Amino acid sequence: MITGSIVALVTPMFRDNQEVDWDCLKRLVEWHIAQGTNAIVAVGTTGESPTLDVQEHMATIAAIVEDADGRVPVIAGTGANSTREAIEWTHRAQQIGADACLLVTPYYNKPTQEGLYLHHKAIAEAVDIPQILYNVPGRTACDMLPATVARLAEIPNIVGIKEATGDLDRVNQLVSTCPEGFAIYSGDDFTALELILRGGHGDISVTANVAPKLMAEMCRLALAGEVDAAREINKRLIPVHEAMFVESNPIPVKWAVAEMGLMEHAIRLPLTELSAAYHLKVIRALEQADLLSGAQTVNSEFTG
Repeated sequence: MITGSIVALVTPMFRDNQEVDWDCLKRLVEWHIAQGTNAIVAVGTTGESPTLDVQEHMATIAAIVEDADGRVPVIAGTGANSTREAIEWTHRAQQIGADACLLVTPYYNKPTQEGLYLHHKAIAEAVDIPQILYNVPGRTACDMLPATVARLAEIPNIVGIKEATGDLDRVNQLVSTCPEGFAIYSGDDFTALELILRGGHGDISVTANVAPKLMAEMCRLALAGEVDAAREINKRLIPVHEAMFVESNPIPVKWAVAEMGLMEHAIRLPLTELSAAYHLKVIRALEQADLLSGAQTVNSEFTG
Protein backbone atom coordinates (compact mmCIF):
# COMPACT_ATOMS: atom_id res chain seq x y z
CA MET A 1 0.00 0.00 0.00
CA ILE A 2 1.19 3.51 -0.85
CA THR A 3 1.06 5.72 2.24
CA GLY A 4 2.12 9.19 3.34
CA SER A 5 2.49 12.42 1.38
CA ILE A 6 1.68 12.00 -2.29
CA VAL A 7 2.26 15.13 -4.34
CA ALA A 8 -0.25 15.99 -7.05
CA LEU A 9 2.58 17.31 -9.17
CA VAL A 10 2.30 20.49 -11.21
CA THR A 11 3.31 20.27 -14.86
CA PRO A 12 6.01 22.90 -15.51
CA MET A 13 5.80 24.83 -18.76
CA PHE A 14 7.73 27.51 -20.60
CA ARG A 15 6.34 30.99 -20.14
CA ASP A 16 6.60 32.04 -23.78
CA ASN A 17 4.66 29.17 -25.36
CA GLN A 18 3.22 27.05 -22.49
CA GLU A 19 4.90 23.90 -23.82
CA VAL A 20 5.93 21.30 -21.22
CA ASP A 21 9.38 21.96 -19.77
CA TRP A 22 10.79 18.43 -19.61
CA ASP A 23 14.09 19.36 -17.98
CA CYS A 24 12.26 21.25 -15.25
CA LEU A 25 9.92 18.31 -14.73
CA LYS A 26 12.90 16.06 -14.14
CA ARG A 27 14.33 18.49 -11.59
CA LEU A 28 10.99 18.67 -9.78
CA VAL A 29 10.87 14.89 -9.48
CA GLU A 30 14.40 14.84 -8.09
CA TRP A 31 13.54 17.59 -5.60
CA HIS A 32 10.46 15.77 -4.33
CA ILE A 33 12.35 12.53 -3.85
CA ALA A 34 15.09 14.37 -1.96
CA GLN A 35 12.50 16.16 0.20
CA GLY A 36 10.85 12.91 1.27
CA THR A 37 7.69 12.86 -0.84
CA ASN A 38 6.34 9.30 -0.71
CA ALA A 39 4.73 9.09 -4.17
CA ILE A 40 3.88 11.24 -7.18
CA VAL A 41 0.60 11.70 -9.02
CA ALA A 42 1.35 12.42 -12.67
CA VAL A 43 -1.13 14.55 -14.63
CA GLY A 44 -3.92 14.95 -12.14
CA THR A 45 -6.00 18.11 -11.89
CA THR A 46 -3.01 19.96 -10.42
CA GLY A 47 -0.96 18.75 -13.38
CA GLU A 48 -3.43 20.44 -15.76
CA SER A 49 -4.83 17.22 -17.17
CA PRO A 50 -7.78 19.06 -18.80
CA THR A 51 -5.46 21.12 -21.02
CA LEU A 52 -2.85 18.54 -22.01
CA ASP A 53 -3.60 16.64 -25.20
CA VAL A 54 -3.42 12.85 -25.14
CA GLN A 55 0.13 12.70 -26.50
CA GLU A 56 1.36 15.21 -23.89
CA HIS A 57 -0.59 13.47 -21.15
CA MET A 58 1.07 10.13 -21.81
CA ALA A 59 4.49 11.67 -22.45
CA THR A 60 4.32 13.42 -19.08
CA ILE A 61 3.45 10.18 -17.29
CA ALA A 62 6.30 8.44 -19.11
CA ALA A 63 8.77 11.17 -18.20
CA ILE A 64 7.86 11.04 -14.51
CA VAL A 65 8.07 7.23 -14.48
CA GLU A 66 11.51 7.43 -16.09
CA ASP A 67 12.72 10.20 -13.81
CA ALA A 68 11.46 8.50 -10.64
CA ASP A 69 13.19 5.28 -11.75
CA GLY A 70 11.44 3.14 -9.14
CA ARG A 71 12.51 5.28 -6.19
CA VAL A 72 8.95 6.34 -5.42
CA PRO A 73 5.67 5.04 -6.84
CA VAL A 74 4.10 6.96 -9.72
CA ILE A 75 0.32 7.15 -9.87
CA ALA A 76 -0.99 8.13 -13.30
CA GLY A 77 -4.11 10.21 -13.69
CA THR A 78 -6.18 8.34 -16.28
CA GLY A 79 -9.78 9.20 -15.44
CA ALA A 80 -12.28 10.34 -18.06
CA ASN A 81 -16.01 10.78 -18.43
CA SER A 82 -15.98 8.17 -21.19
CA THR A 83 -15.51 4.63 -19.91
CA ARG A 84 -13.86 3.55 -23.16
CA GLU A 85 -11.43 6.46 -23.02
CA ALA A 86 -10.59 5.78 -19.36
CA ILE A 87 -9.86 2.15 -20.20
CA GLU A 88 -7.59 3.18 -23.08
CA TRP A 89 -5.67 5.72 -20.98
CA THR A 90 -5.32 3.32 -18.06
CA HIS A 91 -4.01 0.61 -20.35
CA ARG A 92 -1.46 3.01 -21.85
CA ALA A 93 -0.32 4.11 -18.40
CA GLN A 94 0.18 0.47 -17.46
CA GLN A 95 2.30 -0.07 -20.58
CA ILE A 96 4.36 3.02 -19.72
CA GLY A 97 5.17 1.57 -16.32
CA ALA A 98 3.00 3.50 -13.86
CA ASP A 99 2.61 1.81 -10.48
CA ALA A 100 -1.08 2.66 -10.15
CA CYS A 101 -3.76 4.82 -11.75
CA LEU A 102 -6.00 7.52 -10.29
CA LEU A 103 -9.47 7.60 -11.83
CA VAL A 104 -11.70 10.58 -11.23
CA THR A 105 -15.45 10.06 -11.30
CA PRO A 106 -16.97 10.85 -14.71
CA TYR A 107 -17.54 14.58 -14.91
CA TYR A 108 -20.35 16.55 -16.57
CA ASN A 109 -22.47 13.58 -17.66
CA LYS A 110 -23.54 12.89 -14.02
CA PRO A 111 -23.99 9.10 -13.88
CA THR A 112 -26.05 7.35 -11.23
CA GLN A 113 -24.41 5.38 -8.41
CA GLU A 114 -24.95 2.21 -10.45
CA GLY A 115 -23.34 3.93 -13.43
CA LEU A 116 -20.35 4.85 -11.30
CA TYR A 117 -20.04 1.29 -10.08
CA LEU A 118 -20.22 -0.18 -13.57
CA HIS A 119 -17.80 2.45 -14.97
CA HIS A 120 -15.06 1.69 -12.47
CA LYS A 121 -15.76 -2.04 -12.53
CA ALA A 122 -15.32 -2.07 -16.31
CA ILE A 123 -11.96 -0.27 -16.08
CA ALA A 124 -10.72 -2.57 -13.31
CA GLU A 125 -11.69 -5.67 -15.25
CA ALA A 126 -10.13 -4.37 -18.46
CA VAL A 127 -6.76 -3.30 -17.04
CA ASP A 128 -4.92 -5.27 -14.38
CA ILE A 129 -3.22 -2.40 -12.58
CA PRO A 130 -3.89 -1.05 -9.06
CA GLN A 131 -6.57 1.63 -9.35
CA ILE A 132 -7.46 4.45 -6.96
CA LEU A 133 -10.90 6.02 -7.12
CA TYR A 134 -11.09 9.81 -7.00
CA ASN A 135 -14.17 11.55 -5.65
CA VAL A 136 -14.20 15.34 -6.04
CA PRO A 137 -17.82 16.45 -6.54
CA GLY A 138 -16.89 20.13 -6.31
CA ARG A 139 -15.28 19.76 -9.74
CA THR A 140 -17.19 16.90 -11.33
CA ALA A 141 -20.79 17.52 -10.22
CA CYS A 142 -20.78 13.81 -9.43
CA ASP A 143 -20.57 12.37 -5.91
CA MET A 144 -19.56 8.75 -5.32
CA LEU A 145 -21.26 7.71 -2.09
CA PRO A 146 -19.60 5.48 0.54
CA ALA A 147 -21.89 2.56 -0.25
CA THR A 148 -20.71 2.61 -3.86
CA VAL A 149 -17.08 2.87 -2.77
CA ALA A 150 -17.56 -0.16 -0.50
CA ARG A 151 -18.93 -2.18 -3.44
CA LEU A 152 -16.00 -1.20 -5.63
CA ALA A 153 -13.51 -1.93 -2.84
CA GLU A 154 -14.39 -5.60 -3.19
CA ILE A 155 -12.81 -5.63 -6.66
CA PRO A 156 -9.21 -6.81 -6.12
CA ASN A 157 -7.34 -4.19 -8.14
CA ILE A 158 -9.40 -1.24 -6.89
CA VAL A 159 -7.10 -0.50 -3.98
CA GLY A 160 -8.07 2.90 -2.61
CA ILE A 161 -9.87 6.21 -2.90
CA LYS A 162 -8.87 9.85 -2.94
CA GLU A 163 -11.75 11.46 -1.04
CA ALA A 164 -11.76 15.19 -1.69
CA THR A 165 -15.02 16.33 -0.12
CA GLY A 166 -13.37 17.32 3.17
CA ASP A 167 -16.29 15.65 4.94
CA LEU A 168 -14.85 13.85 7.97
CA ASP A 169 -18.14 12.07 8.71
CA ARG A 170 -17.81 10.51 5.30
CA VAL A 171 -14.28 9.42 6.17
CA ASN A 172 -15.70 7.60 9.20
CA GLN A 173 -18.16 5.82 6.90
CA LEU A 174 -15.43 4.79 4.49
CA VAL A 175 -13.19 3.48 7.27
CA SER A 176 -16.04 1.45 8.76
CA THR A 177 -17.45 0.01 5.52
CA CYS A 178 -14.42 -0.61 3.30
CA PRO A 179 -12.34 -3.77 3.74
CA GLU A 180 -9.05 -3.81 5.61
CA GLY A 181 -6.21 -2.96 3.28
CA PHE A 182 -8.27 -0.53 1.20
CA ALA A 183 -6.41 2.79 1.20
CA ILE A 184 -8.21 6.02 2.02
CA TYR A 185 -6.39 9.18 0.97
CA SER A 186 -7.30 12.79 1.56
CA GLY A 187 -7.79 14.98 -1.46
CA ASP A 188 -8.28 18.02 0.77
CA ASP A 189 -5.17 19.46 2.43
CA PHE A 190 -7.25 21.34 5.02
CA THR A 191 -8.58 18.10 6.55
CA ALA A 192 -5.81 15.68 5.60
CA LEU A 193 -4.39 15.35 9.10
CA GLU A 194 -7.78 14.54 10.61
CA LEU A 195 -8.46 12.01 7.87
CA ILE A 196 -5.24 10.17 8.68
CA LEU A 197 -5.99 10.25 12.40
CA ARG A 198 -9.39 8.69 11.68
CA GLY A 199 -7.84 5.73 9.90
CA GLY A 200 -6.75 7.14 6.56
CA HIS A 201 -3.46 6.37 4.88
CA GLY A 202 -2.15 9.61 3.41
CA ASP A 203 -2.74 12.80 1.49
CA ILE A 204 -2.73 13.39 -2.26
CA SER A 205 -1.62 16.95 -1.82
CA VAL A 206 -1.51 20.30 -3.60
CA THR A 207 0.43 21.92 -0.75
CA ALA A 208 3.19 19.30 -1.10
CA ASN A 209 4.26 21.11 -4.27
CA VAL A 210 5.60 23.97 -2.14
CA ALA A 211 6.15 22.22 1.21
CA PRO A 212 7.15 18.64 0.41
CA LYS A 213 9.34 18.08 3.45
CA LEU A 214 6.76 19.44 5.90
CA MET A 215 3.90 17.50 4.33
CA ALA A 216 5.91 14.28 4.34
CA GLU A 217 6.85 14.75 7.99
CA MET A 218 3.30 15.62 9.02
CA CYS A 219 1.94 12.51 7.34
CA ARG A 220 4.68 10.34 8.84
CA LEU A 221 3.96 11.60 12.35
CA ALA A 222 0.22 11.21 11.94
CA LEU A 223 0.54 7.66 10.66
CA ALA A 224 2.86 6.87 13.59
CA GLY A 225 0.33 8.21 16.08
CA GLU A 226 2.49 11.17 17.10
CA VAL A 227 -0.52 13.44 17.12
CA ASP A 228 0.80 16.54 18.91
CA ALA A 229 3.87 16.82 16.69
CA ALA A 230 1.76 16.31 13.57
CA ARG A 231 -0.66 19.01 14.70
CA GLU A 232 2.19 21.47 15.21
CA ILE A 233 3.30 21.04 11.60
CA ASN A 234 -0.27 21.24 10.34
CA LYS A 235 -0.80 24.48 12.27
CA ARG A 236 2.20 25.94 10.48
CA LEU A 237 0.78 24.84 7.12
CA ILE A 238 -2.81 26.05 7.49
CA PRO A 239 -2.12 29.47 5.92
CA VAL A 240 -0.41 27.69 3.01
CA HIS A 241 -3.40 25.38 2.50
CA GLU A 242 -5.65 28.43 2.40
CA ALA A 243 -3.39 30.32 0.01
CA MET A 244 -3.25 27.43 -2.45
CA PHE A 245 -6.98 27.78 -3.08
CA VAL A 246 -7.55 31.54 -3.29
CA GLU A 247 -8.29 30.87 -6.97
CA SER A 248 -8.96 27.65 -8.85
CA ASN A 249 -6.28 24.99 -8.48
CA PRO A 250 -3.61 24.91 -9.90
CA ILE A 251 -3.45 28.69 -10.42
CA PRO A 252 -2.09 29.60 -6.95
CA VAL A 253 0.22 26.63 -6.53
CA LYS A 254 1.88 27.07 -9.92
CA TRP A 255 2.45 30.74 -9.14
CA ALA A 256 3.91 29.83 -5.74
CA VAL A 257 6.23 27.16 -7.15
CA ALA A 258 7.48 29.69 -9.70
CA GLU A 259 8.01 32.30 -6.97
CA MET A 260 10.21 29.76 -5.19
CA GLY A 261 12.37 29.69 -8.32
CA LEU A 262 11.54 26.09 -9.18
CA MET A 263 9.94 26.73 -12.58
CA GLU A 264 8.78 29.51 -14.87
CA HIS A 265 5.48 31.34 -14.45
CA ALA A 266 3.31 29.54 -17.00
CA ILE A 267 -0.19 28.11 -17.15
CA ARG A 268 -2.50 27.21 -20.01
CA LEU A 269 -5.77 28.81 -20.95
CA PRO A 270 -8.53 28.83 -19.94
CA LEU A 271 -6.65 29.16 -16.63
CA THR A 272 -4.74 32.39 -16.13
CA GLU A 273 -1.93 33.41 -13.84
CA LEU A 274 -2.74 34.31 -10.25
CA SER A 275 -4.54 37.62 -9.92
CA ALA A 276 -2.33 40.38 -8.57
CA ALA A 277 -4.76 40.90 -5.69
CA TYR A 278 -3.67 37.55 -4.24
CA HIS A 279 0.10 37.79 -4.71
CA LEU A 280 0.80 39.20 -1.26
CA LYS A 281 -1.47 36.68 0.46
CA VAL A 282 0.37 33.76 -1.14
CA ILE A 283 3.80 35.24 -0.43
CA ARG A 284 2.92 35.88 3.20
CA ALA A 285 1.66 32.32 3.64
CA LEU A 286 4.91 30.94 2.24
CA GLU A 287 6.92 33.25 4.47
CA GLN A 288 4.94 32.31 7.59
CA ALA A 289 5.77 28.66 6.95
CA ASP A 290 9.44 29.54 6.30
CA LEU A 291 9.16 28.28 2.75
CA LEU A 292 10.67 31.38 1.19
CA SER A 293 13.44 31.98 3.72
CA GLY A 294 15.57 29.38 1.99
CA ALA A 295 14.15 29.90 -1.48
CA GLN A 296 17.43 31.21 -2.85
CA THR A 297 19.28 28.14 -1.57
CA VAL A 298 16.57 25.82 -2.86
CA ASN A 299 16.68 27.47 -6.25
CA SER A 300 20.47 27.19 -6.39
CA GLU A 301 20.31 23.49 -5.57
CA PHE A 302 17.43 22.97 -7.95
CA THR A 303 19.04 24.56 -10.96
CA GLY A 304 22.59 23.54 -10.20
